[in-house]
Amino acid sequence: MTRLFALLATVLALCAAPAAAQGYGNGEREEERSGAVERTRIDPYIEASQIFTWQMSPGDDVVTYTQVAAGVDAQLRGRNSGAAVSVRYERNFAWDDNARDTDRITGIARAYTAIIPRTLQVEAGALASRTRTAGAGGSVIAPIIGDDDTTTKTYSLYAGPTLTTRVEDVQIDANYRIGYTRIDGPDFVTLQGDEVDLFDESVSHSAMVRAATSPGMPFPVGVGVGAGFYQEDIDNLDQRVRDAFVRGDVTIPVSRTLAIVAGAGVEDVEVSSRDAVRDGDGNPVIGSNGRYLVDEGSPRRIAYEADGLIWDVGVIWRPSSRTQLQASFGRRYDSDTFYGSFNWQPNSRSNVSVGVYDSLQGFGGRVNDALAALPTDFDVLRDPVSGDITGCTSPTVGSNCLAGLLGSVRSSVFRGRGAVASYSHRVGLMIAGIAAGYDNRKFIAAQGTVLAAANDVVDETYYVTAGVSGPIWEGSFSVNTFGSWFDSGVGEFGDTFSYGSSASYYQSIWQNLSARAAISIYAVDSELSETDIRAATALLGLRYDF
Repeated sequence: MTRLFALLATVLALCAAPAAAQGYGNGEREEERSGAVERTRIDPYIEASQIFTWQMSPGDDVVTYTQVAAGVDAQLRGRNSGAAVSVRYERNFAWDDNARDTDRITGIARAYTAIIPRTLQVEAGALASRTRTAGAGGSVIAPIIGDDDTTTKTYSLYAGPTLTTRVEDVQIDANYRIGYTRIDGPDFVTLQGDEVDLFDESVSHSAMVRAATSPGMPFPVGVGVGAGFYQEDIDNLDQRVRDAFVRGDVTIPVSRTLAIVAGAGVEDVEVSSRDAVRDGDGNPVIGSNGRYLVDEGSPRRIAYEADGLIWDVGVIWRPSSRTQLQASFGRRYDSDTFYGSFNWQPNSRSNVSVGVYDSLQGFGGRVNDALAALPTDFDVLRDPVSGDITGCTSPTVGSNCLAGLLGSVRSSVFRGRGAVASYSHRVGLMIAGIAAGYDNRKFIAAQGTVLAAANDVVDETYYVTAGVSGPIWEGSFSVNTFGSWFDSGVGEFGDTFSYGSSASYYQSIWQNLSARAAISIYAVDSELSETDIRAATALLGLRYDF
């Protein structure tokens, strides 16, 4: 998987680079069409560092590592394509016989390229990250050097075409996306004697088509009709989510800046799975891969189904090119639903973003959706010592804060709702930002199966991340901090609180060679752990930027 991710990230950057230099047409998505100024920034680098890790709890131990790393941060934007890539590979050599050498790849990539300018484009994205499994299936940020039995590595890829065209007054939009997500980590966590099944892998498909007219062209109101399909197949117990809908909608202009939108349709949703193979005593059988063996001959068990009318009503407010609000309330999944977004740029130096989401899918589908929502001009926040991704992308879009996105890694399908807000401000060459969010997942599992214990369990994640960076003296600095609280639906026994801070400084030595120093602290408080985790690290090294 690590090689596959590295290959995809490289291909994304290379396929976008030629079009960035051509400068014709425009195949960008709607949110990427404004201000399409051609630019290319590719920053490959190599690093060599000495790291000192002091684990204060459990135990009291100091381990020294030699780290070598290579990576690239790139942003490419042309009239015909765009990409953002941040990928890093590192190898850590332990000096202590009780510690082991580790290697890892982390990164995020998103790219698109137009096959037919302004009409047909292909986009793709990828994620590789590392967290720590804690609590009753919770996942918390873990910016530490060594790996252990609780380390979780998440890999996700998606790709697909997007069509945008017009037939006289009718705007036609369509897309298809296939995604794959896998977690390498523990198969189970044990809670009060019971095993909680953790996500393994899934494949998802989504497709959408919509035809619509704008207000005044040719009707006084905008009219649209569309259909969509989503399916996710989860390896654990052969779970499947299937969702198909058809709907129509109208856009009613109230003023030059305000419109009311309303829509209605029908939807058919089904969540199902199979049971595990049982032994003579009725106990589920675990295979050689550490997972429950699926009873392929057993009938599908329906965990959830809903069909019938869906509707929503909302507003779109665009008082200026710097301010946009979309908010909707309605009925879906046999319950109330609300979602929306707010983006505000009070000036060229500041940005405020708020997103509210509601969906029914598995872990892999959630990660794929977040990747697809990324813009192609994001920056990634990394821990300066471990290189791990620790916060949100900037600008923050939808549920793209890692702590919320990977907050719970249970294998069961879930109804996911939440919100994330961020603020960033630039003063000269210095930039500061803060983001906070909440993620709520209500799990769905079929009765009579080994997953039944997860049904109606609600896991919640609260998180915040903040940072400031910029030039100082003859170098540059960054200070970052994060906190994440995972509240398990099984009560206080599964609660986990993770937090940490880091500071780094880069000093130019000669041409592209620089020295760097960093320190970080990290802690995990868990109701399930006999001893909490406390660790501090320091780094001294050299970096060469090509």
